[in-house]
Amino acid sequence: DNVTLQIDGVLYLRVMDPYKASYGVEDPEYAVTQLAQTTMRSELGKLSLDRVFRERESLNASIVDAINQASDCWGIRCLRYEIKDIHVPPRVKESMQMQVEAERRKRATVLESEGTRESAINVAEGQKQAQILASEAEKAEQINKAAGREANAMLVKARAKAEAIQLLAAALSQQHGNAAASLSVAEQYVNAFSKLAKDSNTVLLPANTGDVTNMVAQ
Repeated sequence: DNVTLQIDGVLYLRVMDPYKASYGVEDPEYAVTQLAQTTMRSELGKLSLDRVFRERESLNASIVDAINQASDCWGIRCLRYEIKDIHVPPRVKESMQMQVEAERRKRATVLESEGTRESAINVAEGQKQAQILASEAEKAEQINKAAGREANAMLVKARAKAEAIQLLAAALSQQHGNAAASLSVAEQYVNAFSKLAKDSNTVLLPANTGDVTNMVAQ
């Protein structure tokens, strides 16, 4: 990213061969330090600024490997390298901070949007359930009203039939009541056979159909 960085790191070394450390190189500590810096510059050149902060462990391992490959003849072994801090220019730091804040605001906006969406869904679902319940209640009310009307109609019909029976019984108890009843039955008898004759081509009649008086007497 063409950004100047300052890296603070710590090297952990162990002298494995004092003879090589004394005569294999003039200043082993300086040599190892220079090698670490060179390796760090090389590795940083391969990474973007964001990856530098994310891949510290990878940088540490690369430096340890590079030092150990070269320091065997010096009698020194690198045990560990740790990046303590990464310093960036103030302007870059401000830009990174702005980027972090923008990302934070973006996440907050997304979360707020999702919350609003969930709230709207919950409200809509609640309204839907309320409408369903109201519709079911209205339907039940209509059913109850219809059942009530039907029951009232049946009650009225039953009362009318009872009154008709009472009137018929009263009429039969009067003088000439039986004759009137016989006449009514005869009329119904004739009407019934007339209807049968119209509804079907085949009509089964009793043997004494012509004797209406006898049929009524039966």
